[in-house]
Amino acid sequence: MLRSSLSALTALLIGTSAPASACSTTTPCNVAEGEYFIALPDISVEGNWPAVMFIHGFGASGPSVFRNTGMVNRFLDKGYAVIAPQGLPRSNGRGRSWSVHPWFPRERDEIQFLKSVRDDAVDQHGIDANAIMLAGFSIGGSMTAYVACSAPDAFTAYGPIGGNFWRPHPTECAGPVKMLHTHGWTDGTVPLEGRVLRGGDITNPDALAQGDVFHALDIWRQTNECVHLKADSFVTDGPFWRRKWERCHDDSALEFALFPGGHRIPNGWVEMALDWFENL
Repeated sequence: MLRSSLSALTALLIGTSAPASACSTTTPCNVAEGEYFIALPDISVEGNWPAVMFIHGFGASGPSVFRNTGMVNRFLDKGYAVIAPQGLPRSNGRGRSWSVHPWFPRERDEIQFLKSVRDDAVDQHGIDANAIMLAGFSIGGSMTAYVACSAPDAFTAYGPIGGNFWRPHPTECAGPVKMLHTHGWTDGTVPLEGRVLRGGDITNPDALAQGDVFHALDIWRQTNECVHLKADSFVTDGPFWRRKWERCHDDSALEFALFPGGHRIPNGWVEMALDWFENL
């Protein structure tokens, strides 16, 4: 409790004492394409921090990421900065989202925006450009997957939770990636098999439909030039059941972690993701 409180205090202090700018977890940092929010792990240390850039879900916002204090404080306690890009406002005014599907308005180049956030965080806040994991939840997980597919070198590794590709699935991706996809076994909002939204019909090629996570994994196996369809190793104890493909391109990594729950960021995800990230 004390450690979490200290981390929260540190995040608050960042907003008033960060040397590069006055932006914080509640005051935005501005780039040409939009804005983001940030918390640094220890203001007494002189930069070069690893970071997790976390993309918020549908209807949420950049500042809402920091309301998940359990997740954020775990990152800060482990010496990671937390960067939260801001999605664009939805047309109905209810929160924000991301342009990850042809049905959604293309008001900006989301991948370029996230690259700009990366570059600004490196230049203005002392983030280590070679140690940034892009992660996200729900449609933020989908945004994470599309960045990994189109610009695999933009970030060090990728950690989508409860979201990946939409239909129609990509036919190919630009190059090998390091990815840990996490999903709830009973997720009904973004089921493992996907679902059709707005009363559509899956037989309609223009239907707004979430993708199939197992199909996405096949795309990632092909992208990473994995030798086998089946996983090479398994973990079946602890809170996550994990499948790992090991005989793949040297500059790649692919794991799939299931947990017994629904559409949420599961307890233990931070520790699992950082253990994976640090052992790449």
